[in-house]
Amino acid sequence: MACTSTKPSPGWPLAPLDPTTLPEAPAARAALLAEENARLRRICAALIERVESSGVPGGAPYAAFEHSVLLAEQVRERTETLQRTLGELHRAKAEAEAANLSKTKFLAAVSHDLLQPLNAARLFASALEEQPLPPGSRRLVGNIGRSLKDVESLIGSLVDISRLDAGVLRPDVASFPAEELLGVLAEEYRQLAASRGLELRYVPTRAVIASDLALLARVVRNFLSNVVRYTRQGRILLGCRRRPEGLEILVGDTGPGIAPAQQRLIFEEFRRLGAAEEGDDRGLGLGLAIVERIGGMLGHPLGLVSRPGHGALFSVTVPYATASRSARSAGPPREPLPSGQPLAGEVIWVLDNDAAIREGMEALLGGWGCRVVAANSPAELLGRIKAPGAALLVDFHLGEGQPDGLEVAARLRERHPGLPVVVITANHDAALKARIRQAGYDCLLKPVKPLRLRLLLTSLLGRQPERRLAR
Repeated sequence: MACTSTKPSPGWPLAPLDPTTLPEAPAARAALLAEENARLRRICAALIERVESSGVPGGAPYAAFEHSVLLAEQVRERTETLQRTLGELHRAKAEAEAANLSKTKFLAAVSHDLLQPLNAARLFASALEEQPLPPGSRRLVGNIGRSLKDVESLIGSLVDISRLDAGVLRPDVASFPAEELLGVLAEEYRQLAASRGLELRYVPTRAVIASDLALLARVVRNFLSNVVRYTRQGRILLGCRRRPEGLEILVGDTGPGIAPAQQRLIFEEFRRLGAAEEGDDRGLGLGLAIVERIGGMLGHPLGLVSRPGHGALFSVTVPYATASRSARSAGPPREPLPSGQPLAGEVIWVLDNDAAIREGMEALLGGWGCRVVAANSPAELLGRIKAPGAALLVDFHLGEGQPDGLEVAARLRERHPGLPVVVITANHDAALKARIRQAGYDCLLKPVKPLRLRLLLTSLLGRQPERRLAR
């Protein structure tokens, strides 16, 4: 077999340049190195040409390799850019969460400070409404009360939506008779509906349910506020249906109804059902948005059935309480608020470190015929007690250096077993509400609603067998 020799291409030396043979002169060395560099470039080009011409059919391996290297470099650069962007997003998210938490804490702190004078103002306004006044003065007092209610609603909506968005609002689920909530709301909104020429029909219930009483009250109260606001004539219904999955609480009206296209929109933030008339309470359009968030947090399904011209029916379904979880007996349905002075002559102890609130409580309770013993501190209260009390109303926060309301109530109950206690606070914390409930006390949130307080005191004092016998 013949041998064929491969002749090197022009400029393709048999051996590379030996650095030891380079001349001493810099210029000569540079020229020789430049020539060697050019030679190596020609070799590289020749190799690439051979690979391209003898490789894969229909392909260009080196070009593909070079393209792959370019793509890999682009991927690396874009990955680094993405990582930097993600890092910036993580930092921005952390800053936003910190700002949101700070806003929530700020709103909670500010709301507590605002609720103190607002609470006192509502007590004074309610006490004035109990007094015989000329028609002009009564109208002015009514306007003051409505304005204060608007302020309370606005502050409450801002704080609630902030807490819900920040995830700091935790439910305090407990068992209680549905009538304990619905009977109070029926009395509250019956008067409001009557002032607008509407009839409120309420069907009592004996069901025992499991929920957060304060949050569920927020849901039903928003439903009632909406139907009262937008129903111009006719009637309003508050009632229940027993379903296999739970008690369906219903709020209906004979109002204008809601078009299908709007039924989803009204649960969005800053949406109103329509143009409210002059004199209606002012709001931010957050009520139903808060309702939807609370319903989701509690796991209570919401419902809305409506047709234009045929009214609307809002609902929330609440699970039944099991026998083991129920702490109270459902008892008979709540009777309407007794006429006359059911609290006349009762001795009510009031403990609060805010002078304006003490004065407001004295005016309000005094208007109901109660004898009020109000004090700034536990020591002052003990010094002023001359006769057994029918009930204790105590603020949870009694000031720096003072025991909290729960501790004071426990001490007084040791001296006066069975003393009914109502703890009043602006703190919505679920753990605090659980502590109050476990101690066997009732809780009212600030600003105190006078009708709710009156119904609660009437119920508490009516539960005591020895008091019923004495009467």
